[in-house]
Amino acid sequence: MAFCTFAPVMKTNQALIKWGLFVLLSFIWGSSFELMKLGLFENHDLSKPVLSSWQVAALRLVSAGLVVIPFIHISLKKTDRSQLGYIALSGILGSFFPAFLFTIAETKIDGAFAGTLNSLTPVFVIIIASLFFRKKITVRTYGGIAIALLGSVLVFYFNWKDRGGSSLGNINFAWFCILATVFYGLNVNMVNKVLAGTNPVAIGVIAFASLLIPSLIALYLTGYFNLPLGEAKYVTATLASVVLGVFGTTIASVLFYMLVQKAGYLFASMVTYGIPFIAQFWGWMNNEKVDMYSILGLLVILGGIYIATRVKKEEQ
Repeated sequence: MAFCTFAPVMKTNQALIKWGLFVLLSFIWGSSFELMKLGLFENHDLSKPVLSSWQVAALRLVSAGLVVIPFIHISLKKTDRSQLGYIALSGILGSFFPAFLFTIAETKIDGAFAGTLNSLTPVFVIIIASLFFRKKITVRTYGGIAIALLGSVLVFYFNWKDRGGSSLGNINFAWFCILATVFYGLNVNMVNKVLAGTNPVAIGVIAFASLLIPSLIALYLTGYFNLPLGEAKYVTATLASVVLGVFGTTIASVLFYMLVQKAGYLFASMVTYGIPFIAQFWGWMNNEKVDMYSILGLLVILGGIYIATRVKKEEQ
C-alpha cells in the first residue's frame, strides 16, 4: 500500500523536473538573443555600439571553453580518439559559425526577429537529412516544411513592411540567421551519423574546448584587449557575453542532455517551440517591433515544424 502511494508522487516529481528543465532551457536559450544585444549595444541603443559582433561571439565561445577545461580529461577517457576530429568539426558547425552569424545578424535586426528565425532549425535538420544523409521523407513531412518556410516568408514580409517596404535594407542580415540554422541542421545530422555512440556530454566538453584557442585569437585580432575594458559600458557588454557563453552555451547544453535523458529526444526537441516566444518577450520589453503579424508568422512556422516532426516520429 505504501508503494502504491509513493509511486504517483515519484511520477509527479519526475514530471515537475522534466517541465522545469523545459521552461529553464526555453528561458536561457530564448534570452540569448537579448544577451547578444547587450554585448553589442549600450542600453540596447543601436546608435551606441560597444563590442563588435566578432568580439561578442568570441567572448561567448572563450567563456564556454574555459568552463569545460576541468572536465576535459574525463571526457577524453570516455571518447574514442578516432572521433576527436568529428567532435571538433561538430564544435565548428554547431557552435563556432552560428555564434558569429547570429551576432552579425543582430547588429542590424531585432533579437525577437532573430529568435523567430532560429526556430527554423528542425526544418533544416530534415531537409539536410533528406538531401545528404539519404533519409526517407514523406510527402506529409515536406508539406510541414513548406508551411514552416511559408511562415518564415511571412515574418520576412512583415518586418520588411514595418520598415517602410521601400527596400530590403537591414532585413538582408536575417539571412545570417538562416545560414546559422543550416549549420545547426548539418551538425545534428553529422552527430547522429558518426557520433551516435559517443557520450553526449563528452562531445560538448571537447567541442567547446577545441574552440577556445581560435576564439582567443579572434578576440586578439579584433583588438578586444586594447579596449578600455574598465569603463562601465565595456564591463556590461563583456559580462553579457560571458553569461551568454557560460549559461547560454555550456550550462544550457548540460541541461539539454539532462532533459534528453529524463524525457527523451522528442520531448527535448519541443524546446524549439519555447525559445522564440522568450525572444519575443525580450523584444517587447526592449521596445522592438513585436506585433500580432509577427506572432502569426511565428505560429505558422511552428505549426509546420509540428507537422514535419510528428510525421518523422511516426516513421521511427
